Amino acid sequence: MWHKEKFVPLNYVLRYSRSKILKIIWCFARLFVPLHYVIRDSRIANWKYKAMKQNGMKPQDVVVLMKKITPQGQTMLNKDIATSLGISASEVSEAMERSRVAQLVDSTKTRINTLALKDFLISGLRYVFPIQPGALVRGVPTAVSAAPISQYVTSGNEMFVWPYKKGTMRGQAITPLYSTIPEAVKKDEDLYKLLVIADTLRMGRVRERDVAIQELDKYIAAYGNQ
Repeated sequence: MWHKEKFVPLNYVLRYSRSKILKIIWCFARLFVPLHYVIRDSRIANWKYKAMKQNGMKPQDVVVLMKKITPQGQTMLNKDIATSLGISASEVSEAMERSRVAQLVDSTKTRINTLALKDFLISGLRYVFPIQPGALVRGVPTAVSAAPISQYVTSGNEMFVWPYKKGTMRGQAITPLYSTIPEAVKKDEDLYKLLVIADTLRMGRVRERDVAIQELDKYIAAYGNQ
């Protein structure tokens, strides 16, 4: 009797074929493991890989979450957030689903779990999405080179920017969490500050990170009061 699974017939072809070569192949394979188990296990491994790939956090997820805790973003629908960030509505939806799996938002995907988000930004962001400053380019200041961090600490002669042709400053290139950020922050000063805070947490020294955490706490407290 044929097995119900679609990939099993190959197993039986080798076993019951009149070809001596195929019979030899069948006998040799039986010394190790049944072919249908090999195929089945490879499929399971592939499904697990896809699941891990789907559920893993992506850089734009952080941008979406930051937008959602800004005063402007708290009242916006996902489609409006997508427009403001210059990404598709499906990307926002997928970002929120990954954030739900990571427990950074509630089960309804309407409220940010600020304690978990803060913990992730402080303890995990620099390892998940590390920064490696690049060549000197024109762009938008970020990290310790921009407010609110630059109001409390000085970076000396160092300047860090998101590469942007219309930028007004020159500095070492910092790859933004998402390519549309330099344009998106023009429309939302709070989003700009939050992403500057995030970049400082990704690359800053102890004093700079302490300031970034203090500034992050202000936004988290304001979000909690809504």
